[in-house]
Amino acid sequence: MLAIDKPEGWTSHDVVAVARSVLRARTGHGGTLDPAASGLLPVLAGGATKFADRIHEALKVYDALVRFGTETATDDREGAVTRAASIPALDEGTLEKALAALRGVIDQIPPQFAALKVSGRPAYARARAGETVDLAARRVQVHRLDVIGCAPPDLRLLVVCSSGTYVRAIARDLGRALGSAAHLAALRRLAVGALEVRDAIRPDALRARGVDAAVALLRPADERLLVLDPRFVEQPAATIVGAGERA
Repeated sequence: MLAIDKPEGWTSHDVVAVARSVLRARTGHGGTLDPAASGLLPVLAGGATKFADRIHEALKVYDALVRFGTETATDDREGAVTRAASIPALDEGTLEKALAALRGVIDQIPPQFAALKVSGRPAYARARAGETVDLAARRVQVHRLDVIGCAPPDLRLLVVCSSGTYVRAIARDLGRALGSAAHLAALRRLAVGALEVRDAIRPDALRARGVDAAVALLRPADERLLVLDPRFVEQPAATIVGAGERA
């Protein structure tokens, strides 16, 4: 398995295509990242592709930038603005109350523009065709949701969550909980299980170094990769994510 640092603007399939061309082997990824997001993308090669379902189950860590004042059709910066509201009070007490309601095991309604299939078609395809998609809430678990920094209208959060959690939906719901509107302005994935972005290689560097270097970076696909470093849950958010971490 390879830990690759996906740049903004790349699709997950773009990254997989580069890895496939370098390794000359069957490849897949362990959890889609939207094109606007950056950060860790686990890429599986050869027989390790059978481990895809397991790595999907690993906890994920994100550095998320929430922007208050507008809600969008996609719940991120890519969508058209659907609602505007004044910037809410972002004092510590008000924020903590709203964040607490989004922690733990929650029922989350996915974004309208999601890859989930509705009657055989992806929700995003139906939404792009002008349909209003009725998506059922899904049970997910948010293990950590803490403030890294606040500079209104922006709020930077550390998110540790289960597979299936939409950070875009957390941004949307946080805006609503504060009587305002919000969307996800930026997202960087820091870890998937034991794989971390600080140890990852960018796809352009992977392509430049070639197959021998790529093979040297491969890690065995086994249960050890599912174990998240405890610091992501235990240490203060600001110490985990430095200013240099953001893409």
